[in-house]
Amino acid sequence: MAIWKDIVAKDSPQPEPVASTPPPPVNRPRPEPVVSSPPPQAAPASRKEMKESIIAAGLNFEGKIEGSGHVRISGKFKGDVHVDGTLTVETGAHLAGAVRAAAVVVAGEIEGNIEGAQRVELHQSGVVNGDISAGSLTVADGARMRGRAEFGWSEGGGKGGSHR
Repeated sequence: MAIWKDIVAKDSPQPEPVASTPPPPVNRPRPEPVVSSPPPQAAPASRKEMKESIIAAGLNFEGKIEGSGHVRISGKFKGDVHVDGTLTVETGAHLAGAVRAAAVVVAGEIEGNIEGAQRVELHQSGVVNGDISAGSLTVADGARMRGRAEFGWSEGGGKGGSHR
């Protein structure tokens, strides 16, 4: 069937209508669905990328934080923090509770003990009121601490033997 109308001369014979049969089905392969794959990761496949959770400035939060991932506190938090990633306490932030994290960066204030960290960084504005037990400790000029610091010792008795 044509979309336009053919002009046929009156003298020309009209073609006989022919019974039309539908064309046989064509077995075409169906196109594969398009699946978008995630972009390649810069980190090696053996280490999964951790997400960061933030307690924003101006928020007061009370509870307990546990799990894998990184935590950044810019407001006030009261409770214990136990994470596999990095805990960052921003300038002006306050945390009151025990801390256990792979790494701890303190630019604000922590009231409580920091235990089992691989590394702890006290920035110039950082304040810790409690004990620190870490693999390494970096203290910037101007940082303040009231408590006991123990660093450089492994869990199994230390690098050079017993430390007590």
